Amino acid sequence: MESVAFFHWTANPEIFRFGGFAIRWYGVLFALGFIVGYQILHYFFKKEKQPIKELESLVLYLIIGVVVGARLGHCFFYEPDYYLRNPIEILMIWRGGLASHGGGFGIILALWIFSLKHKKLNMRWLLDRLGIAILPGSAFIRIGNFFNHEILGKPTDLPWAIVFNVFQGREVVGTTPPVHPTQLYEALAYIILFVVFIILYKRKLYLREGLLLSLFLILVFTVRFLLEFTKAPQTDFEQFLPLSMGQILSIPFILAGIILLIRSFRRQKISNIS
Repeated sequence: MESVAFFHWTANPEIFRFGGFAIRWYGVLFALGFIVGYQILHYFFKKEKQPIKELESLVLYLIIGVVVGARLGHCFFYEPDYYLRNPIEILMIWRGGLASHGGGFGIILALWIFSLKHKKLNMRWLLDRLGIAILPGSAFIRIGNFFNHEILGKPTDLPWAIVFNVFQGREVVGTTPPVHPTQLYEALAYIILFVVFIILYKRKLYLREGLLLSLFLILVFTVRFLLEFTKAPQTDFEQFLPLSMGQILSIPFILAGIILLIRSFRRQKISNIS
């Protein structure tokens, strides 16, 4: 039986470096997600005649909510013992460690705080459109994980398996066995879902309040739940769980989406939005 020459991903996570300061692909792609998301929301605001000034304030809340939520999510969902012993390191975000589910909770909290101070914007209206704007950024982040040689998949002999470098600091100290490129699976899934949701928006499914949000929660977190089966455990304790931490954290979002979907079909269509 012939051996398969799997693709070896050797890209440097750093784009360039000046002394102790480096620009990394992950950081650029993370920022790009916010820029693209802002442009998509700006389109929705302008098209549906919502106050643009509210959007400018909202973006700051969302950036803080995502970063703080994602960082705390990683620290307390995946490595609570370590960070409870070393709480000062929670602030060392440049060392890496962000959890997407934590970012989701951070967005919810940020929107709640924003709604207390900004009454002009309908939060239900915003939530139906926010998920669409988030999807490209979610894809960019997973591509950033790919450049970082992290969030690796389980070993596989499939022809599209990838061998990643193993880093110790900035030095390459070895390679992984051929594994699933789970980062690319997830990025592709988010891009496909973005196209699907743009089509649904164009067909004016937003007229039924809560429908787009409910579909976003169900579809995105179901995809995340299923793709976790191809992902290697992120921490040692996950090996002893019936489901991965990512799957456990996806379940509440899926259930919330189902509840919102049922509620959205109990409401009459909103007719005053053109």
